[in-house]
Amino acid sequence: MKGEFLLEIGTEELPAGFMVPARESILDLFTRALDNARIAHGRIETFATPRRLILSAVDVAAAQASREIERTGPPYDSAYDGNGNPTKAAIGFARSQGVDVTDLIVVESAKGKQVAVRKVEQGVPFPQVAAELLPDLIQRIAFPKTMRWMDLDVRFGRPIHWMVALFEGQVVPFAIGNIQTGNQSRGHRFMSPEAFSVASLDDLRNGLESRGVIMAPELRRGAIEEQIKKLAAREGLKVFDDPSLLDEVTFLVETPYPVMGQFAEEFLELPASILITCMKKHQRYFSLQGPEGRITNRFIAINNTAVKDPAVSVAGHQRVLKARLEDARFYYREDRRTPLFDRLDALRGVVFHSKLGTAYEKVERFTHLARKLAERLAPDKVDLVQRAALLCKCDLETGIVYEFPELQGMIGSYYAKMDGEPPEVATAVREHYLPAHAGDRLPEGIVGALVSIADRMDTITGCFSVGLIPTGATDPYALRRHALGIIQIVIQLDQPLDLDWLIEEAMESISEKRTRDADQVRFDIKEFIRTRFVNFHTTRDFALDVVEAAVRARFDDLSDARRRVEALDQWKHREDFDAIMIGFKRVVNILKDTQYGDLSESLLTEEAEINLFQVFKGVAERVAPLIEEGDYVKALEVIAELKPPIDDLFDQVMVMVEDEKVRSNRLGLLGQIAGLFARIADFSFIGSTAPAR
Repeated sequence: MKGEFLLEIGTEELPAGFMVPARESILDLFTRALDNARIAHGRIETFATPRRLILSAVDVAAAQASREIERTGPPYDSAYDGNGNPTKAAIGFARSQGVDVTDLIVVESAKGKQVAVRKVEQGVPFPQVAAELLPDLIQRIAFPKTMRWMDLDVRFGRPIHWMVALFEGQVVPFAIGNIQTGNQSRGHRFMSPEAFSVASLDDLRNGLESRGVIMAPELRRGAIEEQIKKLAAREGLKVFDDPSLLDEVTFLVETPYPVMGQFAEEFLELPASILITCMKKHQRYFSLQGPEGRITNRFIAINNTAVKDPAVSVAGHQRVLKARLEDARFYYREDRRTPLFDRLDALRGVVFHSKLGTAYEKVERFTHLARKLAERLAPDKVDLVQRAALLCKCDLETGIVYEFPELQGMIGSYYAKMDGEPPEVATAVREHYLPAHAGDRLPEGIVGALVSIADRMDTITGCFSVGLIPTGATDPYALRRHALGIIQIVIQLDQPLDLDWLIEEAMESISEKRTRDADQVRFDIKEFIRTRFVNFHTTRDFALDVVEAAVRARFDDLSDARRRVEALDQWKHREDFDAIMIGFKRVVNILKDTQYGDLSESLLTEEAEINLFQVFKGVAERVAPLIEEGDYVKALEVIAELKPPIDDLFDQVMVMVEDEKVRSNRLGLLGQIAGLFARIADFSFIGSTAPAR
């Protein structure tokens, strides 16, 4: 028999940011708990509102699956006497297992022969299993923060007020703190707070809907999106696209009731980003734009309850927003009294890190590095890059950024533009923070890209130089994100950039702060970036062996490494790939742990080795310019021409002969071939594409 299980945990209002991790956590915990308990089940779903976390599972087995278990007892020699009769040890073991002594069997184990018993363990009913598992499981649901309440030894995201736990409509009895499970749910806190009975998920869904609660977050989100678009369209306006705000508001209401308000047009003197941030950060309001795409003085607020007089609600929203906008306007006007560049000196009083100095010192370091990068990659932009680097942190000393830290870079860009800075500089002030997170866009301009690389490289080098190195999941200075940012930007630029040079230049700037051995720091930084490079590419449709083969051959240029990964990935899909690799790996493998000298053409006597040498000379001559140009796809096609003569050599010539000169010479020939391979990849790391048998 199979049935439906329903769990609802009713709480005080949970913060919106708690809901997504809580849903993921309870789904994972419950699924693993059922699997570990041998409870067969079908689809498991979760739902959530600000006041409740719901889990439903269908086709749940009524009991655990039975299983055969084997219990071992005393050694065979102790269990039976010389005539094969059971001793007291055997009889006592059988009695302890609830079986007759004749049911004992003999098994071989690491301890030798032992007596044992095999019996079927009947599964425990699911309600009993659930009642034992759920109290602990519920308290292990992941929240960013948990709390205790009253004098209870219970921790949860917010105090629990009720719990529903049903299997096929029957209560699964257990308690958490002073809350006992039952079949009573509750409707909307303000519009329908009374309890009501439920017997199933559909019963709960329908009961909540009739009491002002949309149970499914996806439906609430869709309702909010549809309603705000319709409300805006009535006034000829559009909602600014903001998926993160939509996600947040979804978990602030149990049923949405949108209203439109407005603020005084005089506040439109503020940049759109300030207006949007004021409305979003403090009030969770949706900003609106006119037909031309410019921000308007209208907004939409989402209420959690229906109001008898919408005008009263709108007036309340407008009053609160006005105070926020007045504060923002005050900071903005005060900021404009001082040019952005004049705030640079104030960074001397801002500590970047106690071991790495002030924010001003950091700006000095990465400005120097950014200029060096520009001299290499964009010599016509050197002055623009230097100016952008000097300006890019100045907005940290503005009132607006102090009030809205998430606007750093954006505000600096506005102020730089207003101060008459070149457009590329103003844009770079904003773009040097990109990418800010996984999946974020990259700087579009070369100026912002180079400042971003320099800033991130200085942070990585500084932290590694004083021992602030990420360990495990701990990365307080976001060094992994900075490394990924560098990798992505350099690959996008697709220009040669010596990684060792970049590390050395960054090391020189931080030398006065360094507390660790310089060579060790260099090694650690390069390995750190290499690991991020491998991880980044193996999560983007490239096989691990292909990426490792490329970076283990050489890792001196990120763009070049990327091209080699792409070429190897494409080459690995050749139909004759496995056949080619056999020959290549034979060359690499025979050279392991061997000593050999330079190749002497006069010592080549066998036809197969002479032919291989001639083919190799032609291949090497044609491959050299292709590698120089970074055309690794074509280079690999040319190198593949070595396969037949390599096969002939191994089939017809004994490489490891007794004559030391001949052996060394033949190994020298193979060493030159391996050296050509190594300019592209370490082929020993590339696996076969043939299906496993």
